[in-house]
Amino acid sequence: MDRCEILKRARIPFDTIVANINENELKDRISNPIQLVKELAKAKVLCVKKKVLEKNLDAVIIGADTIVELNGEIIGKANNEDQAFRILKRLQNKPHNLLTGLAITETFFQKLIVDYECTVVYLAHLSDQEILTYIKSGEWKGRAGAYSIRDKASLFVKSINGSFTNVVGLPLFKIYEILNKEFNFNLFERNKFFN
Repeated sequence: MDRCEILKRARIPFDTIVANINENELKDRISNPIQLVKELAKAKVLCVKKKVLEKNLDAVIIGADTIVELNGEIIGKANNEDQAFRILKRLQNKPHNLLTGLAITETFFQKLIVDYECTVVYLAHLSDQEILTYIKSGEWKGRAGAYSIRDKASLFVKSINGSFTNVVGLPLFKIYEILNKEFNFNLFERNKFFN
């Protein structure tokens, strides 16, 4: 999972707890892409907070969800190779927004900060054969927009404007900023504990 790798590389200790939420309920109700990613992240963090409270653990809890938006339309994850082909065909040769909703809270406090990060990604033009070859790699599976910049798709990501770590999976600077400003939790100062 890319998010775990990002946190490991930044030497930020964490545990992963799966949030069992019904994403489709929110997706059916909310059509605004920014509002949707924020609500998905919020639902995830509140679900996990309940689990952490049951264990009586003191923790900072971060929930995130990422989608791709093109001209106001939410582009979901592909369910099969045909959908992946259609998504990549639509995204190529034009900019699209990669949106990550974030929700951050602490176990024993009511404070809940919900925000988002937007990074503009521009994919190069690809022939149908190049798209099909990429799809055969399987890297599109489970990925917003049917691509992963960390893998072969880096060959056709022409440019990004915004947070690179957002495109990889988690906007670290935005998280650092929120933790520092809203929770008085400076990851640089805490780093001495993270060996």
